[in-house]
Amino acid sequence: MSFKRNVRLLAGTALVWCAALEGAWAQEATTPAEPEAAEPAAQENDRRLSTVTVTAQRREESVQDVPLAVTAVTGEQMAALRVENIENISLISPSITFSKTNSPAASSNIQIRGIGTTGQSRVFEGAVGVFIDGVYRTRSGQALSSFLDMDGLQVLRGPQGTLFGKNTSAGALLLNSAAPNLDEVSGFVSASYGNYNAFDVSGAVNIPVTDTFALRLAASHSEQDGFLESPAGKSEGDQNMDSFKLSALWEPTDALSVKLIADYSKQDDEVGYATVNVVDGPLTPLINALTLANGLAVPSNNINDYQASINTPTSNKVEDKGIALLVDWDVGPGTLKSVTALREYDTVQNADADFTGADILNINELFNSQFFSQEFTYGGEVSGAVNANYLFGVFYSDEELDMGRNLSHGTQAQVFWNTLLGAQGVPSAIINAAPGEWAREVLIGTAESLALFTHWDFALTDRVNLIAGLRYSEDDKTGSFYYDLFRDPVFDPFAIAGSGPGPEYARNFSDEAVSGTLSLQYRLNSDVMYYASYNRGYKAGGVNVDASGAGVPGSSLNPLDTGSSANPVFAPETIDAYEIGAKVDWMNGAARTNVAVFYNDIQDLQVAQFLGLIFTILNSPEAESYGAEFEHTQALTDYLTWNASATWLPEASYGEDAGIGVLSGRRFPNAPELSANTSLNLNYELSGGKALTGLVQVQYMGDRFTNTASNLKEDAVTLVNGNIGLTFDSGLSVSAFIRNAFDERYVMQHFNTPIQDTDRNGYVAAPRTFGVSVRKTF
Repeated sequence: MSFKRNVRLLAGTALVWCAALEGAWAQEATTPAEPEAAEPAAQENDRRLSTVTVTAQRREESVQDVPLAVTAVTGEQMAALRVENIENISLISPSITFSKTNSPAASSNIQIRGIGTTGQSRVFEGAVGVFIDGVYRTRSGQALSSFLDMDGLQVLRGPQGTLFGKNTSAGALLLNSAAPNLDEVSGFVSASYGNYNAFDVSGAVNIPVTDTFALRLAASHSEQDGFLESPAGKSEGDQNMDSFKLSALWEPTDALSVKLIADYSKQDDEVGYATVNVVDGPLTPLINALTLANGLAVPSNNINDYQASINTPTSNKVEDKGIALLVDWDVGPGTLKSVTALREYDTVQNADADFTGADILNINELFNSQFFSQEFTYGGEVSGAVNANYLFGVFYSDEELDMGRNLSHGTQAQVFWNTLLGAQGVPSAIINAAPGEWAREVLIGTAESLALFTHWDFALTDRVNLIAGLRYSEDDKTGSFYYDLFRDPVFDPFAIAGSGPGPEYARNFSDEAVSGTLSLQYRLNSDVMYYASYNRGYKAGGVNVDASGAGVPGSSLNPLDTGSSANPVFAPETIDAYEIGAKVDWMNGAARTNVAVFYNDIQDLQVAQFLGLIFTILNSPEAESYGAEFEHTQALTDYLTWNASATWLPEASYGEDAGIGVLSGRRFPNAPELSANTSLNLNYELSGGKALTGLVQVQYMGDRFTNTASNLKEDAVTLVNGNIGLTFDSGLSVSAFIRNAFDERYVMQHFNTPIQDTDRNGYVAAPRTFGVSVRKTF
């Protein structure tokens, strides 16, 4: 389908929706009216949808007044959907996806409208920024920590380069913790238990200490057996997490508010290296024979059995901790806000790096991030000749990365490499794959960022607003790689194969950029708003810190094989994003429909690839995506609410370019052409102060590519989720839940299996899960 035809289809879609919606409000007043003037009858008033308040423009306002695509849910709605961390974020909106592989620090990817930082890299910034209590999280994997005691979540779609601390080229997630209050002792406790021995317990308590000072403490513990199992029936990929949070609020005057938030989370699990075999390569018979010789059974090759065989117990230890100081001070005509943060993110993995029951390659991988950020903003309103809301801001961050990998040959490595390299004519007598450590890699990086920004919302008339924002950014980064040890640079099998030892290097990256936003907002009446916007998104480049970052040396035994050289510095990516949309409340406030049509022109899109032995980062010189989104909420009765949302992406592809290999002209991974959610929510009052609550949700995700290094795809999938429960006036609630009710089994992400040529493994989605939950508020 041609580009012009698709653009016409998108424009036609927008016009059809606008015409259809206009018919629904045609009988209502077409001039702005005060809400009191359009008060519905008492019975209809009970069905009016509540106002959803967001801070997408750094001030509190109704989501229907914000001229950009935003999805917002409360903490209660997150609990009902069981959105407990970033992994199942697509339950909130079909426009957003999350995937991860073995390393939470390097392989966690968030995408909005098909755009995101994809592949595995230790140094990638997120194209979708995660901001928790106003603090930027440098790694998407940090959102894998429990969403402990959160007040709400906002998903902002499209580049967010003006208002929030760090530039983001695809969108942003805003999470805010439940704040302490000065009024009363309150809180909650909750617990749930489900299949796969899933157990979690959490709670929070708010304690007013004085008239001006309050504390809030929260904690949670969760554990669950892994979804995969060995042929012997042992679960693989068990999870265990503890999270803690302490918030303190001091309000000495009406003009000053100081909040301190300290949080800590710890994971100690087995996640990452138990995967299913999807495509057999030519080495599969050898791997199976070594697995049997190692005393283990060969796993089923039927993906639906969810079987995996690994010989080395895996350990994935993650600590994420930080402290944030938030100050709001009404001074002069506006408000001065400061957000100061200090964070540390630390991961240690001991793992079976060949992903099989054969004992060939083991790895110990370390990642540590020390991060400091400071943001100041000053905002307020001006009135008179010019009526506007304004914001001025400055943001600074500094991150230090200390990383490393220790690689060891297993007890069967010598047999494996003798067989593999022997078939290529290499004498077994010279191959050195003796058990033990053969390489220690040291990887260091830094990232410093400074930005100045301003944002203005001009009220040109009672109906028309012009929004303009501008941001100037400077980024300075470094990256270096060297070996503490490479045991045998001539006869080690990786040296013979030409993939090590990689060239040592130290590189710098520096850049400056201007980004911004311009949008026009028109209110037809108090219930109908149109907008059109342009956003310039920017994400800094950097240095690929990896053993193969500067290329590979070539075979140590073949003087004609000179290997390859590479520049570890990768370029920044930019996005020119165009969007038109409409936000409508209708049926006397009982229905709400929002639509958006968008086009993204992308330059130098950053992509990471794992090619089985080496990690690379490349820039796709050109890429584009365009499509349409639809969100609808309707109170069908006094107790039944319907929600529906869909994202249509007819185009989300890399440009034609030989330099990006298999990706040339192909769709982005995890970017289905159509994805959609629909749900019915029940809240039916019973006698005696009780209420029956329930939810039935259907998720659809179309077929999609699942990797940046191969063309493997996964078929479309439909999931059904639900819960039903009782709530009591006493604050007690009891519910039963189920997710993936029909036990759909599928691969979330494929990857090139290490050291196995064309073999492919896959990370699987969660099967059917169910359980019961009890919650008590006080």
